[in-house]
Amino acid sequence: MDILESVKMAVATLTANRLRSSLTMLGMIIGNASVIAMIGVGQGAQRYAAGQFESLGPNTLFITPGSPGARQRSFDVPRNLTWADARAIATQVPSVRDVAPQLQSQQTLTVGSRKRLTLTVGTTPDFLPVRGFEVHQGRFLTSADVERNARVVVLGCEMADTLFGYTACKIKPPDDSPSSINPINQRIRIRNLSFRIVGILKEKGAFLGTSQDDVVVVPLSTMAGQVIGQRSPFGVSLTFISVAARNEASINAAEFQIANLLRLRHKITNEDDFTIQTQKEALQIISNISSALTIMLAAIAGISLLVGGIGIMNIMLVSVSERTQEIGLRKAIGASEQDILVQFMIEAIILSAAGGLIGTSIGVGTVILVGIFTPLQASVSVPAILLALGVSGGIGLFFGVLPARRAAQLDPIVALRSA
Repeated sequence: MDILESVKMAVATLTANRLRSSLTMLGMIIGNASVIAMIGVGQGAQRYAAGQFESLGPNTLFITPGSPGARQRSFDVPRNLTWADARAIATQVPSVRDVAPQLQSQQTLTVGSRKRLTLTVGTTPDFLPVRGFEVHQGRFLTSADVERNARVVVLGCEMADTLFGYTACKIKPPDDSPSSINPINQRIRIRNLSFRIVGILKEKGAFLGTSQDDVVVVPLSTMAGQVIGQRSPFGVSLTFISVAARNEASINAAEFQIANLLRLRHKITNEDDFTIQTQKEALQIISNISSALTIMLAAIAGISLLVGGIGIMNIMLVSVSERTQEIGLRKAIGASEQDILVQFMIEAIILSAAGGLIGTSIGVGTVILVGIFTPLQASVSVPAILLALGVSGGIGLFFGVLPARRAAQLDPIVALRSA
């Protein structure tokens, strides 16, 4: 029997029952669309996370006080990481380029009658190269500011916009919101202390949904001695230390050397009282989580492909029962079992392939829309498309075998009599 003729007959049969054929394909459509969309969005989430961690600064390590186990056992934040530790890392670890100690707290800023509760960061001049920030206007903190406990402040771009309507520091300043006041040399108050604004940072964007521009930066000595009023016999306690390795190849060496140095300084014999997290390790954790979620969601979505295959089998069995007379007549005039088998297999494959193609189109469109309207860098995965189409075609072929074999094995005399 001519295959082309069988395809034409299959198409004619399926189009004669458009509603039933459409409902039969629905499982395949949903399954293919879901699988492609989940994989595309999952890969986009991984790329988004990679970009977010890169924005923290190149080749960066973060040292926080307390071990992971100690943090789980207690809600109190350990205060065993000091400014002296940061100085020791900067001078004694050869694989480190820059070290930025940071002491952070939420403080209320006041400008005239306007008040804003925001993150206040006490740090040193190395904060810029370690964290990858740039100055838009004015200057950043200097070593002299830190030594003199100077009451000077550098504003993040969003904070400058909030307090002064200053938008020139933004990557894309709005056309309808010109800068109203230049904040440089203006005065703001932090805990009733007057600070002079000496610089504005360029817009950096958000990190995992949290703005990095809604911040004010002051000298570490001023933050510890005047804003927080910290007094400790062990020195200035830090929130964490940011460290920039000399290059990517030096990250592992820097982590090893810093850990050994801190163990010696803190006289550690058992569990470390600090945690070192590299940018790569944090990104790997996020990537593993997103990959696992993507696989899980794609597997759940793939269940609908199985349901769609069962639907095709059910409809094809119904079709065999309805077309008993046709099958008996064709076999009576010379059609072989193979001809009947091929006919019904083609119908099943057309249903699954058509559903797969429609579902693929919907899935690709969903991924494109997610990439346009969300921060996720979603993109169409060609392997995911090939996988979805291959699975849907295979399911159609697999679930079409039983109805096709049943049709092919019908006795023509019995079929004609039952009709």
